[in-house]
Amino acid sequence: MPDLLPDSWFTRDLPVLRAVARLVDSPEHGGAPYLGQVVPASGLPRPQVVAAVRGLVDTGYVAALTNVAGDVVRITGISGEARRLTGLWPTPQSEWERLGEQLAARATGAATDVERDRWRALADAATAVGPDAGALLMSALIGGYVPRAH
Repeated sequence: MPDLLPDSWFTRDLPVLRAVARLVDSPEHGGAPYLGQVVPASGLPRPQVVAAVRGLVDTGYVAALTNVAGDVVRITGISGEARRLTGLWPTPQSEWERLGEQLAARATGAATDVERDRWRALADAATAVGPDAGALLMSALIGGYVPRAH
């Protein structure tokens, strides 16, 4: 579609969100980095970082302190969704993948054939369940509730 604007999520906003998340999660910055710290952490030019941060603030991914002119001075926090998007917090999909990796590692490192067969059977069962149902299960484990399938 010729009227669509070029992508800014993958090329600008997500890299800036990842940089912000690293800084907010880092104790060196007290959880509230200045915009001037985000620029080098993102690897992008300042005008792109400013545009990205504005968009991230507007959509609720990032909370920020602004000056009188409305310019972002400091990042004061990030949302739970931003934490999940950047990998700081688990997603049901990422936890399902981790479970699969753990089952494969347990099968490989098993001390006996019986133990190895049990871990492989569990890994095969998880594969048979599939990523969609697996993500629903992980959602229940992460969030402490059981979502209903539609």
